Amino acid sequence: MENTENIHDVSPHERIEGHSEEMHIEHQAILAETMNTEDAEHIIDEHSAVVEHEGETHDLVHENTLFAEPIAEVAGLPITNSLVNTWVVVLIIVLLSYFIRKNVKTIPGKVQNAFEMIVEGFLGIFDSVTGSRKVSLKFFPMVFSFFLLILIYNWMGLLPGVGSVGQVQVHDGHNMFIPYLRGGTADINTTLALALIGVVASHIFGILTLGMWNHLNKFVNFKAFMEIPKKVKKDWTVLIVNPIKAFVGLIEIIGELAKVASLTFRLFGNIFAGEVLLASMSAILAFGLPIPFMFMEVLVGLIQALIFSILILSYLSMATSAEEH
Repeated sequence: MENTENIHDVSPHERIEGHSEEMHIEHQAILAETMNTEDAEHIIDEHSAVVEHEGETHDLVHENTLFAEPIAEVAGLPITNSLVNTWVVVLIIVLLSYFIRKNVKTIPGKVQNAFEMIVEGFLGIFDSVTGSRKVSLKFFPMVFSFFLLILIYNWMGLLPGVGSVGQVQVHDGHNMFIPYLRGGTADINTTLALALIGVVASHIFGILTLGMWNHLNKFVNFKAFMEIPKKVKKDWTVLIVNPIKAFVGLIEIIGELAKVASLTFRLFGNIFAGEVLLASMSAILAFGLPIPFMFMEVLVGLIQALIFSILILSYLSMATSAEEH
């Protein structure tokens, strides 16, 4: 009875307020659950994005490319890592030449004696190619410059920091490691430029030595056509033989292109292969394993510089010879 009386004592207004409070509490609970769910989803999305971003950040690619990588840009012109290496090599040669020239004495010291022995040794090798000391002395400055440039190029690629110190650039969504310095002869553009300089120089020396007419007749034999009217009465076979002589010279043009290709790919292939070999050995075991291969690459660099120089010398010698080749 007391409970019944207490229930009846509660006013309608109090009942409505109590019901409103209960609904408000339930609404807050539902809202809190919804907010917690949305926050959790938002946190998960942010975490996934961070994980993906971290995965991209740590996906660092380092490849030995056939071309030089740009590391900077000046006035719209790209500055590549092999070009920077070229500047360093040229600076070394200039400083070395200045040092040797400044310290040349009538009575040579130990350093001068060493350089004179090197020069005499190369002149002996050049004499075996040209057959004349006079011709060897004529071409020595250019050919020895080729040898010295290529040798320092090849050995520079073996120094610590060359190919291993650089910057990270984003290319096609990937983080690429770009070294600041790269061996010059491991870039096909450099070897192509050296080959073109050597072959073009042989033609320039050929024109200066033999004259334009005689030099061009090595490639297209105009003399053979001009001799046909004079000799046809005595020997009718000139109608067949001389045109063949004339057009055989066209093969020489193909041979000149083959010279450029041969010089380019021989030097580039050997040095680039050595670069890849050292990278592979370092990936297997960075300490100790690459050392024997580095000594091998020192020898390969020396041999390739000598081969390139001797070939340029032989091209110069043949181009300035009066004989037809």
